[in-house]
Amino acid sequence: MQQLSIFDDRDKNNPLASRMRPADLSQYVGQQHLLGKGKILRQLIDQDQVSSMIFWGPPGVGKTTLARIIAGKTRAAFVNFSAVTSGIKEIKEVMIKAENNRQMGEKTILFVDEIHRFNKAQQDAFLPFVEMGSIILIGATTENPSFEINSALLSRCKVFVLQALTVSDLTRLLKQALTDKRGFGGQHIDITEEMLSMIAGFADGDARAALNTLEMVVLNGRINDGKITVTKEIIEQCISKKSLLYDKNGEEHYNLISALHKSMRSSDVNASVYWLARMLEAGEDPLYIARRLIRFASEDIGMANSHALEIAVSVYQACHYIGMPECNVNLTHAVTYLALAPKSNAIYKAYESAKKDALNMLAEPVPLQIRNAPTKLMKELHYGEGYVYAHDTEDKLTAMQCLPDSLSGRRYYLPTTQGNEAKVKEWMEKIEAWRREHQK
Repeated sequence: MQQLSIFDDRDKNNPLASRMRPADLSQYVGQQHLLGKGKILRQLIDQDQVSSMIFWGPPGVGKTTLARIIAGKTRAAFVNFSAVTSGIKEIKEVMIKAENNRQMGEKTILFVDEIHRFNKAQQDAFLPFVEMGSIILIGATTENPSFEINSALLSRCKVFVLQALTVSDLTRLLKQALTDKRGFGGQHIDITEEMLSMIAGFADGDARAALNTLEMVVLNGRINDGKITVTKEIIEQCISKKSLLYDKNGEEHYNLISALHKSMRSSDVNASVYWLARMLEAGEDPLYIARRLIRFASEDIGMANSHALEIAVSVYQACHYIGMPECNVNLTHAVTYLALAPKSNAIYKAYESAKKDALNMLAEPVPLQIRNAPTKLMKELHYGEGYVYAHDTEDKLTAMQCLPDSLSGRRYYLPTTQGNEAKVKEWMEKIEAWRREHQK
């Protein structure tokens, strides 16, 4: 816990990311959806009308920086609080001081970094003081507030979602660092636009990572006659990655995910793992790949092996919990399993076929026998009449018609004989035979 000052030590021994931290909104890069002209957060900051809020976004996108900018503009006391190092005792001490300030007519803004690390009891300790107005709480989190912040506390805070910085944003930031006196301004550094874009791309939306990488490559650059020359080889050594043919917003992005998808569909496990590695080592978001695997599990495997979906969802959670590079083995686990699993696209085809009928026959009425009848009038209109509760029958089956008359007998799901779907096919045939017999 410490009182925050915007007049931080800008000593050259500090990391570049620290030296380049913006002091006001004119130096801030990104988040124009929140800080652009006329946007609500910009107005709140400019008018010093900040209320309790949560900044939610990935690392290095400016959550703490925004809090520091607010500290520089507000007339309130501003306290910086870390969820990593602070406990209930420290919270209570700050709350008592904040309440005393309130009684003296002074507001207190409490910034809590990594607020998701506080447990329920610690978060509950803030609640009465937020309600009384003793503090204005600003929390920063990389986790979904809906799951990590107590609902009572969350309901009293406005959530602002900060987005990962674009390559353009990061390139602009790197250029500032090269010319600003707080960074490398005054030094002769030879680095190309392509190299700056490479650093920005590998930073994956994280300003801190981009600036740290720039500092590393400059410090490792070749010095000759007072000029520092940065080469592509130096950058690759510093980030421990090759400059692969990859653009997360361009054609190659879709080419590679297509290659992974089609290799798994073809049950080529070696090709599948290779394309996975190509994407990960080029800096692809592991959660993007994990989401595609979840889709694949139902689209290309489905009922042939329903465990595939469970594996894919579990791996998504694993990637969310531990991130890169550790989650690369989890993704390899899923890709290998999905590639080797029996394949069926019957689920995908079933929905596409049903969708076509649903779009072309939107006015088809729900059969009376399966309509709900909660009122007397509905019962008089024969809603629910003829409904058979399957659990009351000996075979737990009914011959009742559930499709509209115009679609009676339509079949959407046509199971294959692949994997477990062979058993599903056999069971469906028995159900259909039973219904034919009991409809006579």
